[in-house]
Amino acid sequence: MSADSPKEVLLINSEEQFKKLLEIIESVPYRKRKISIDTEERDKNFRDVCMHLYEWHAMLERWYREGMNDDVPSMPAPGYKWRDINQLNIRIRDSYQDVKINQAINKLKLSHNRVMKLIELHTDEEIMTKKYYKWTKTSNLLGYFAANTSKHYQWAIKKCEVIAKEINEIEV
Repeated sequence: MSADSPKEVLLINSEEQFKKLLEIIESVPYRKRKISIDTEERDKNFRDVCMHLYEWHAMLERWYREGMNDDVPSMPAPGYKWRDINQLNIRIRDSYQDVKINQAINKLKLSHNRVMKLIELHTDEEIMTKKYYKWTKTSNLLGYFAANTSKHYQWAIKKCEVIAKEINEIEV
């Protein structure tokens, strides 16, 4: 595998983005990391963002497992269509309100590592070829992996930068 192979680029970008995300969270003093900001946005704190990413990793892992077993995965989740994504994301946020920030970070680190291992299992051909796997339909594995790693981490970095900035301005 060459250093500029699509798989390697995805792995490197995902790791870099993930590290940047954790650095933003860790830039906030520990005692402040659980603070929620006043926003109309769905995600109001680091836990919400971490658990959102964690849950999307879990969905990807389920799609992958079911698809590789020649099943047709229910995407994005059982009972939801892609047009219902906002309701699904609200359900995700609401279902993790009792999780502590340190638990959320640990769960996210574990799920990130599992997804990276899934990516590593595949060749560039398997990752890049559209319809290589029946369950990816007209897409390729890269689309699924990137959407749930590097691209999703870019979204999370932006969210967490806003959260961190607001939290750091609060006197506790």
